[in-house]
Amino acid sequence: MSDYDYDLFVIGAGSGGVRASRIASSYGAKVAVAEEYRVGGTCVIRGCVPKKLLVFGSHFAEDLEDAQNYGWEIEGTKFSWQVLRDRVLGDVDRLNAAYKSTLNNHNVTIIEERATIIAPHRVKLASGQEISAKYILIAVGARPYVPEFPGSEHCLTSNEMFHLEELPRRAVIAGGGYIANEFAGILNGLGTRVTVVNRGDTILRGYDESLRDRLLQISMTKGIEFKFKAPFEKIEKREDGTLDVFLKGQDPINTDIVMMATGRVPNVEGLGLEHVGITTDDQGAIPVDEYSKTACDSIYAVGDVTNRVQLTPVAIREGQAFADTVFGGTPKTVDYNCIPTAVFSQPPIASVGLTEGEARNRYGNIRVYSADFRPMRNVFAHRAERGLYKMITEEPSGKILGLHMIGPDSPEILQAAAIAVKAGLTKQAFDDTVALHPSMAEELVLMK
Repeated sequence: MSDYDYDLFVIGAGSGGVRASRIASSYGAKVAVAEEYRVGGTCVIRGCVPKKLLVFGSHFAEDLEDAQNYGWEIEGTKFSWQVLRDRVLGDVDRLNAAYKSTLNNHNVTIIEERATIIAPHRVKLASGQEISAKYILIAVGARPYVPEFPGSEHCLTSNEMFHLEELPRRAVIAGGGYIANEFAGILNGLGTRVTVVNRGDTILRGYDESLRDRLLQISMTKGIEFKFKAPFEKIEKREDGTLDVFLKGQDPINTDIVMMATGRVPNVEGLGLEHVGITTDDQGAIPVDEYSKTACDSIYAVGDVTNRVQLTPVAIREGQAFADTVFGGTPKTVDYNCIPTAVFSQPPIASVGLTEGEARNRYGNIRVYSADFRPMRNVFAHRAERGLYKMITEEPSGKILGLHMIGPDSPEILQAAAIAVKAGLTKQAFDDTVALHPSMAEELVLMK
């Protein structure tokens, strides 16, 4: 008989926590997972999955317009935000149930209340019950960060955007990262007048400069307004419910909503880390070693709460590696090199490996190949929007250091190409591959 109630107690049933729970259970561990809100975590409940559905929905505005050039006569079209919103939330319900079913099928006990750490092998539930476990895994993720300034209480975050009663006529979005640009594209596509406000001087910091510039150009052509070097001073609410946004060095903006997309912070408040000697880093994240172990030998952490790479597939890999290491007897770590990423802007961006600037700084002698083209569909639809693919190689070996794309379906195309970059293939390997014609993907093997 075990000296503990459970072999593993997981706090947080997001992507990393769910994967760790079911894999540990498959190794024979007795597992419980506590979740205070809904099973599935940020990605499934309030992040990448419902957001991607909104991207699909918003893009029909352009698709219906382009359809006329393909012979379709479409009359009487209208859009209902409430229908799209409710269908998206309905799919979230479906996924929440599916995640619960997965855990139940793997004999994982689901505890639907908050849990906090009170000792190296002990947690306390919101109901007051205390539970012991040989190991504790922290997988509580992160939350949107809202800076404090006069009127900041009037701001929304990405969490609330999926529950809006009405589609706003005007929206101010604060931030320059992927969340800001994705929601700017969504709202703009649905007919909202969007202003993106950034305290810095660029969008999508960390992505290749050429792609950032191309997205900015296309977004402005679509009607999205950008204001750079414009920190918030205050927000005032009028009697009619609209908001006056005051920015440094800018004229005030009257808007219906203000959405903050200014980063995410780990969910560590009130977790009880002080009871087990765990101190967070300067970003508020939990430090861990390569096996996801914290400063307390019985406690591990995975996912966004560790602030290594805040991506759902990374959290899943970390949860898997933890379970394999601790319960499977096969120590495993996660390789963080060449992780493909995407921004589901309109058009989307996809990237893997080093940017041109990073490669030049690290290797010096590099070569840049590119394909700047107008997708066939856009040509026929009389849409001027152009795609751009870039490949960065080390010279003289020709090894591919980075691959960056903006254009329709770029994330779908990059996933396969990322395998080649991860495997260390050369530009010659792409040159030796016959093009698949006609397709946008063929530009990958035709770049000069």
